Amino acid sequence: MKTTQSHGPGGFTLVEIMIVIAIIGLLAVIAIPNYVRARSQAQASSCISNLRQIDSAVFQLAIEKGLSTGVTITYPDDLVPYIKLNNASSIPPCPAFGVYSLNTVGSTPQSFCSLSTLTPSHSLQ
Repeated sequence: MKTTQSHGPGGFTLVEIMIVIAIIGLLAVIAIPNYVRARSQAQASSCISNLRQIDSAVFQLAIEKGLSTGVTITYPDDLVPYIKLNNASSIPPCPAFGVYSLNTVGSTPQSFCSLSTLTPSHSLQ
């Protein structure tokens, strides 16, 4: 008759678990700052794209209505017909929750974001 020997319960040792946790922690230390940086750059790029669309809409409005330099435009009501709206039927907002404002017609830039002091900057200049 053949007998089998049991080697005890299987599992991981404390050292093996600690090594796995240390490797996961090291990967997190490397990945999280890169993710945050990429996210902020993507938000700034999207905001700048929105500002370009708003500036173009201001130019189109000024040409169509014959507005002269220095005229104030009501944001967003005057620009809605000139910008592609989002799913909520409004002008796309800043992805980082900034607030868009307008300067007068002919100023450079005509639109700006309240987050223009962040790095990377949310501004056209």
